[in-house]
Amino acid sequence: MTLDDLDLALVKALRDHPRAGPLELSRLTSVARGTVQARLSRLEEAGVITGYGPDVDLHAAGFPVQAFVSLEIAQGALEEVRGALDAIGQVVEAYATTGAHDVLCRVATASHAELQETLIRLDRTPTVVRSTSIVVLSELIAHRVDPLLATAAGGASRAPAYRR
Repeated sequence: MTLDDLDLALVKALRDHPRAGPLELSRLTSVARGTVQARLSRLEEAGVITGYGPDVDLHAAGFPVQAFVSLEIAQGALEEVRGALDAIGQVVEAYATTGAHDVLCRVATASHAELQETLIRLDRTPTVVRSTSIVVLSELIAHRVDPLLATAAGGASRAPAYRR
């Protein structure tokens, strides 16, 4: 799916004003409410917009210790590892990867002691051969999508009345 300027403006407006409804979004983007509703539906159906839940700051929520953990797993054991990782609440993200390691996880805990317990639990997973962890000291750039989406701006909007 190619995003145009109106799609990007709607996504940005939703990120800046997560509680805004279609009427408010139409005011923010200077586009008719019906156009906004149709675009949002299209973006949802295409899987571009995946939810409207709140973003959660893990540090503020009581989980200030984070680490990235790379796992080397047994050949062909990706589904078993997925199940094991899913059962560990401290694993907030996990990705199958290429390179020396097979899986990259982001782990968040309330303390270093809990991080150590989580790492031990990961290592005890039968299909995990080896793990390497890197503790996060500080966040330089928070998760973001707006700058990336802006690089893909396809140009003119399909909504004739849309103005930047």
